[in-house]
Amino acid sequence: MTTARDLIAEALRRLLAKDMIGYAGLWAVDGVIEFPFAPQGYPARLDGRAAVEDYLRGYPDLLDVKEITEQVVHETADPAVAVAEFEIAGVVVATGQPYTMRYVTVVTARDGEIVHCRDYWSPLAAAEAMGGLDAMTAAFTGGSAGA
Repeated sequence: MTTARDLIAEALRRLLAKDMIGYAGLWAVDGVIEFPFAPQGYPARLDGRAAVEDYLRGYPDLLDVKEITEQVVHETADPAVAVAEFEIAGVVVATGQPYTMRYVTVVTARDGEIVHCRDYWSPLAAAEAMGGLDAMTAAFTGGSAGA
């Protein structure tokens, strides 16, 4: 049986491999991802595997993730839920600037797929690395910077 812990490990492996279609494929067709700290103009929730795939499609063109520098996965009293703390390091493709970000992700699995994920990260740190909040939001929403 594929657990939430297994899915976290596989998601991070696919992130490093820049396999965004495979990453999105870990979600259930009706799976949800939420970004509780999303800034204004940034999606706070994606509903369904197709939305996750669309959101991640251009990710490797934005951020070149080189390594997972830290990783701890905590199991919970609910075997379907795991919490991951991790840090990724890489480069912002557009600027060549280093990108380091810490994340806390809560994953709920059912039938070997992610049915719910809450992804906690710092929009301020991401915006700083990517050239400002407008640039970051535009990069992930398909808008133009400054719009």
